[in-house]
Amino acid sequence: QVQLVESGGGLVQAGASLRLSCVASVRTFSNYAMAWFRQAPGKEREFVANINWSGTSTNSADSVKGRFTISRDNARNTVYLQMNSLKPEDTAVYYCAARFLRATMTRDEYAYWGQGTQVTVSS
Repeated sequence: QVQLVESGGGLVQAGASLRLSCVASVRTFSNYAMAWFRQAPGKEREFVANINWSGTSTNSADSVKGRFTISRDNARNTVYLQMNSLKPEDTAVYYCAARFLRATMTRDEYAYWGQGTQVTVSS
């Protein structure tokens, strides 16, 4: 069982930065690929970025490429999402997700989810 707790969301102006954190309660964090998804009001939950177990491979959605960076610290059981140059369209609830071993971009392939953290970007 993996428990995930996100933090770091908030209300910011367009162009600002935020760093989201997700702490995992699990014996061997490095067994899990991690990802961030987001869900805006009235929309489906969408992929943002993922990272493999060692942190050596990442993928991100085209909409955030060059602005968002995913990273992890296996010693701290934590995955991060650094978000720069935020836009109003980035407004959403951001969810951390974990999957055993292989990273994917498919929402339904992640078994473990956090409760989400709200990010609101004003224009």
